[in-house]
Amino acid sequence: MPALTARIAAWIDATFFDLARQMRWSYLPPLMVYLAFGISTITGIVGTFFVKEYLGLSAAFLAGLGFWAGLPWALKMPIGHLVDVIWRWKSALVWLGAALVAGSLSMLYLLVASPDAMAAIMPVEAWFVAATLLMPCGLVLQDAVADAMSVEAVPVVDASGAPLDEATSRALHTTMQTLGRVALIGGTLIVSAINITVFDGVETLPQAQKAEIYAHIYAIAMVVPAISVSGVILAAWQRSRAIAAARATGQSAAHLKERPGPRTQVNPWYFIGGAAFVALSLGVGLLQVPFAQEIVFAGSMTIVILLMRQLIGALSQSQARMLIGTALIVFVFRAVPLPGPGATWFVIDGLGFDAQFLSVLGLIAALLTLVAMLVLRPYMAQRRLTRVYLVLTLIAGALAVPNIALYYGIQDITAPLTFGIVDARFIAVLDTAAESPLSQIALIPMLAWIARNAPAHLKATFFAVMASFTNLALSASALATKYLNQIFLVTREVTDAGTVTVPADYSQLGILLIVVGVLTVALPLATIALVQTSRLRTSD
Repeated sequence: MPALTARIAAWIDATFFDLARQMRWSYLPPLMVYLAFGISTITGIVGTFFVKEYLGLSAAFLAGLGFWAGLPWALKMPIGHLVDVIWRWKSALVWLGAALVAGSLSMLYLLVASPDAMAAIMPVEAWFVAATLLMPCGLVLQDAVADAMSVEAVPVVDASGAPLDEATSRALHTTMQTLGRVALIGGTLIVSAINITVFDGVETLPQAQKAEIYAHIYAIAMVVPAISVSGVILAAWQRSRAIAAARATGQSAAHLKERPGPRTQVNPWYFIGGAAFVALSLGVGLLQVPFAQEIVFAGSMTIVILLMRQLIGALSQSQARMLIGTALIVFVFRAVPLPGPGATWFVIDGLGFDAQFLSVLGLIAALLTLVAMLVLRPYMAQRRLTRVYLVLTLIAGALAVPNIALYYGIQDITAPLTFGIVDARFIAVLDTAAESPLSQIALIPMLAWIARNAPAHLKATFFAVMASFTNLALSASALATKYLNQIFLVTREVTDAGTVTVPADYSQLGILLIVVGVLTVALPLATIALVQTSRLRTSD
């Protein structure tokens, strides 16, 4: 018993008290920028209702607008390199991003509060399109700088001015990257709480009062640019205080004034690659060619791989191989297919889950994602990367079982045995609570490795290019999901004027869920085995 008590006490210390010991005030500025990014999603729901009730835009037009709004994120690679080039003045990009976001929100607020005045200047639809495009332009600028700030926030020396040892540096970078994901998801949690409160009973209100609520949401959203610029102001104040303190104690302040390492030289290939990325997306999007998704994915992957070759030239051979091996594992882990919408249709039609319960599942998932990140932080900091991904893969495989069990009626057995407690909803909550953190957690070890090992003059470039590579995994996952749903057809009942035009058919959903579960485990495990038996073997 004493041994067990000691182990529990050690776990609590490593998980919670050690987190408090590793906290630094320097972490707060980048976390504020990440938090602002998370809160920016507050306009999502009100935007949907605004379009539905005020604008005569078709679903096809909105889908196309979503495509255009995604293009600024294709520019994160050249923007990341630009951050490295103008490192000392990178905060200017946050100010510029905040101005774009504020401009977008101001347009949307005035469209709701004073639609006639706005329409007198330009059509309402044109204002909405302009606002929709400005928002991601501002957010991508701030996100690229926040990645760089997250590296700068981690100290390189201790209180006496001595360099930090490798173990301490690894733990601090893991904590910083974990808190960055926590801030992002925390922002979405704040948004969920605001939306639940503000939209309570809104469906029964007259149109004029609905408009007031929509305008109120856009006014609240103005805290997004305020929070992000407050982060860079705080960073500048902290830096000036740290320089003054170092001078007062006779220590060198060189690492606080200038970034260590050589000055970043402009590499035109990152800007050429970003331009090619945008040109490819524009060409395919405008021409509406067949297999557009596959063409964009293949072209984007080619561009990113070529830019990765540019990057790894700045690393030692062993570091380059380790980064490639780790990135490959993360890519496959995130690229595994999902069941697709058929699984959601089934829990709605077959199990009776309503919109409110699905919203509750989403809120629980976001909340427990935060808890899981904090709980797993010490494990990620102390274990080899391949072991972390091995454990995450096995967990993901185990979590595929409840979905399969629900389809085959396990709730019909467990509910009577537990007096109705372990019913379909109980199982769904457990599954959602455990499964949701995995994709986000998978990024943290790689981001922490980049923060520690990438050359000082190319930190932001590494973050941008590697983020683009791992995000392409989500596109690969979407394509694989599409292909599986074409093989295993699942349809929901569709009616037209009371006549069933498409009957519901969930007969192949069970085998689809099993195939997805097997691939969820088999593909990452095979990749880990391949990497660990090749020259890409990771030992970190």
